Amino acid sequence: MTPAREPERVIVVSEIGINHGGSLETAKEMMAAAMGAGADYVKFQKRTVEVVYSAEELASPRESPFGTTNGALKHGLEFGPEEYDAIDAYAREIGIAWYASPWDEESVLFLEHYGVPFLKIASACLTDTGLLRVAKTSGIPVILSTGMSTLEEIDAAVETLGDSLAYLLHCTATYPCALDEINLRCIGTLWERYPGVPVGFSLHSVSPWPALCAAAMGAMMIEAHLTLSHSSFGSDQAASLEPKAFTKLVEEIRTFETTRGDGVKKVYDSEVPIKQKLRRVFTP
Repeated sequence: MTPAREPERVIVVSEIGINHGGSLETAKEMMAAAMGAGADYVKFQKRTVEVVYSAEELASPRESPFGTTNGALKHGLEFGPEEYDAIDAYAREIGIAWYASPWDEESVLFLEHYGVPFLKIASACLTDTGLLRVAKTSGIPVILSTGMSTLEEIDAAVETLGDSLAYLLHCTATYPCALDEINLRCIGTLWERYPGVPVGFSLHSVSPWPALCAAAMGAMMIEAHLTLSHSSFGSDQAASLEPKAFTKLVEEIRTFETTRGDGVKKVYDSEVPIKQKLRRVFTP
């Protein structure tokens, strides 16, 4: 399938998420790496831990650098006002915009304070109608990921968000995702089902090439997880690109945009002397 309209410049988002491991300095290093790779935005995740997780989940055993419970891990990875103030200041200093995925209504209000350009609704939150309504009310454009969702669930979320929906991202919510489950043809399916809504792709693979293919198939936004090293602690590291691979992805997307052209068949001026020299004319 072809997209409903000719794609413009592909927006590339570097998903930092929680790959910073709870370290502000690591987060800054990742922001600088994303900037150096040519990303347009960096994205974080914002949760009110006690709202997103039940007391039982927080108390469950889980070994991490922060302690022996799942709650210790979740609190250790979560940035608060002090860290986000620093992130906001550093983003302005190096010249890259940032936003985040709010996982609860309180986090939407938290992000509003920073005037972020987007709110990203994660696949896990697609059916959280209350969160969608608060995100819409904020007036901030919304990006919606569609992993682990049926078309009927996506229909309902798209209807709830209405005109606040800025991008709809195809993805498969496994980390990392098996190549035979990436299903890039869904990009065309979403373009066809939701005309007028720009469609993108969220990558959960250690290979950058599915994202490049997604751009060629009409994705107008590419989101890919960034890591400084696959050996770093964290559940998302295995589904992330290291800086060298992320840089290569952005370079190849920009090459694709240059080579895409306008679809009008023509003889270029550069071809004329070659044509005069090599074109053979046969007479019957």
